[in-house]
Amino acid sequence: MADSTARLSHGWQPDRIREEAHRRDRWAAGRFGLSMILALGWVVFSIWLSLPWLSDLGGLTHPLAALFVLAFVAYVPGFMNAFLMASLVLRPHALRRAPEQWPALSILIAAYNEEALIGETLRSIAALDYPGALQIMVLDDGSTDGTAAAVRDAEALFAGSSGRDLLLVSEKQNRGKARVLNDGLALAAHDLVVTIDADTLLEKGCLVALVEHLYASSPETAAIAGAVLVGNQNDSWITRAQQWDYFHGIAAVKRMQGMYNGTLVAQGAFSIYRKAALVEAGGWPDTVGEDIVLTWSLLRMGYKTGHAEDAVAWTHAPDTLRGLSNQRKRWARGMIEALAIHKRLLVAPRLRTMFIWWNLLFVSIDLTFTFAFIPGLILAFLGIFWLAGPITLLVLPLAALWNVVIYRIQTRMLKRNNIDMEKSLRGFLLYALIYPLLMQPVSVWGYLAELTGGRKQWN
Repeated sequence: MADSTARLSHGWQPDRIREEAHRRDRWAAGRFGLSMILALGWVVFSIWLSLPWLSDLGGLTHPLAALFVLAFVAYVPGFMNAFLMASLVLRPHALRRAPEQWPALSILIAAYNEEALIGETLRSIAALDYPGALQIMVLDDGSTDGTAAAVRDAEALFAGSSGRDLLLVSEKQNRGKARVLNDGLALAAHDLVVTIDADTLLEKGCLVALVEHLYASSPETAAIAGAVLVGNQNDSWITRAQQWDYFHGIAAVKRMQGMYNGTLVAQGAFSIYRKAALVEAGGWPDTVGEDIVLTWSLLRMGYKTGHAEDAVAWTHAPDTLRGLSNQRKRWARGMIEALAIHKRLLVAPRLRTMFIWWNLLFVSIDLTFTFAFIPGLILAFLGIFWLAGPITLLVLPLAALWNVVIYRIQTRMLKRNNIDMEKSLRGFLLYALIYPLLMQPVSVWGYLAELTGGRKQWN
C-alpha cells in the first residue's frame, strides 16, 4: 500500500497541502470519538427509558425477541440518528485547493438505450467551465435504439472546442456496465477518471469542485464522490419524494462518511477516481453494484474515499414505483455483494470500518421494520402497542433535528454556488411519512434476491 500511495501522490500536492490534509484527518478522529460518545449516551438513555416496555413485550413474546425488535426499531436507529446529527453539527468547512495546473480528465459515460437523454448530458458537458482538457468517451453497450446516432449528432458541440475530444465506443451486443467501463478505462488517456451516467446533467463548475476537493485531500485519497441531486422532480409523486431522499438522506450520509475519509459509494453517476488506483483494484467488478464493490475494494486496499458536497450533478430519477423499486433492489443487492466480497473490512482497524457495520446493521433494521414495525403500526392504530409503542417515538426528534440541520447545510451550499432547486412540500411529506414504508420492504426484496441468486442486470 505504501508504494501505491506514493505513486498516487507523487507530483500531485505540495508538502504543505499534504501536511494540512493529514492534520485535518487527525482532527476527524476527535470528532468521531465525540460523536460516538454522544450517540452511545443516547442509546443508554433510550434503553433506560424503554425498560418497562421491554419487560411487557418480553412477557407477550420472548425476552430475546423483544430485545431484538427494540434494538432495531429504536436503539440502533437512535444511535445512527444521534451519530449523524453530532457529525453534521461538528463538521468542518469543506477544504478546496486549486492546482497550479489543471489536470486533464477522462470522462467515461456508460450508455445502454439512452437515445432520449444522452444528447442533454453531452450538452451539459459542452457547457462546463473546466480549465483543463477533457477526453469524453460514450461507451455504447450494444444499444438497440438511436443512442449512437444521438452521440454523433452531438459531435458538433465539441468540434470548435480546444481540449474537448468526444469519442464514441460502440459494442455490437450488450456486455454489461462493468465491462464497458473497463474498456473505457483501458482507453483513458489521463491520470484522473470521471464517471457519469448517460442521464446525468452536470453543473458548470462541478468538475472544478471535484478536482479542488481531490487536490486538498490526503494523498491516499483514491476517489471523490460528487453530489447527485434529482433533476426531474416534477415528473411524478415518486420523483418528488426522491428529491428529498437525495437532498436530505443521501447527502447527509455522504457528508458524514466523507468527514471520516470513508465514503462507502463513489457512485458511478458522478465521481472522480485516480486511474492508478482503479487499475490496481482491477477496475469495475462484474456485479450488480459495481460502484459499491469497487469503492469497498479501494477502502480494503487502504485508500481513502471522500465526498465533494458542492460538486453538483443532476440525475434522472425513476418516475414510477416499479422503476424506483428495481433501482433500490439493485442497491440492496449491491450492498450484500460488497459485504460478501469484502468481509475482511468488518475487522479492519480504521474509523471508517464502522460504516461497513452500519450498512450491515441496515439489513437487520430493514427486516425488523418490514416484519415487525410496519405490522406494529397497524396494531397501534387499533390501540395495541406491542411492537410500535411510545419508545419508538424517541427516534422522531433526532430524525427531525438532523433533517433541519441538513436542510440548512444543503440550502446554503446551493446558494453559495448560485444553484436554484425547486422544492416540493408534498414531496417532503411523502418522503417523511410514506417513502420509508415502501423502500424498506423493497430493500428486503433485494437482500433476498441476492441471497437466492436472482438474475443480475445493470439496466
